[in-house]
Amino acid sequence: MSLLIDTDIIIFSIKGNEAVRKAFKENEALPKAISVITYGELLHGAKKSSDAGNNLAIIYRIAEIFPIMSVSRAVIETFSDLKVSLEKDGEIIPDLDLLIAATAMALNLTLISNNVKHFSRIKNLKLNNWYVK
Repeated sequence: MSLLIDTDIIIFSIKGNEAVRKAFKENEALPKAISVITYGELLHGAKKSSDAGNNLAIIYRIAEIFPIMSVSRAVIETFSDLKVSLEKDGEIIPDLDLLIAATAMALNLTLISNNVKHFSRIKNLKLNNWYVK
């Protein structure tokens, strides 16, 4: 099983959340990646922060550690299928979240995220939450 780590889990790890750090350690042998969407969200947050230089250095290091999964044709096709299906059910999930979910599904990865409010509504998405308050 390979894992796609969502933005919130990366942030919790950076901020020192013990449950998330423990889960990373327990799953260190499993391949992990992030979506290019997550990378963009992390860059955005770092650039607008009060300590942009330091935070950007952290994000660039994360990009060295984790492979960054691009938005490929298969991801976009999965995204469009998910969006149509959710719209038919009256469910609206932000497009960036849908792209992250589509990345996980197209690449047969388990998504690691605390955003279960959105992601749990996506049928057949393998989802796990490492965050504990």
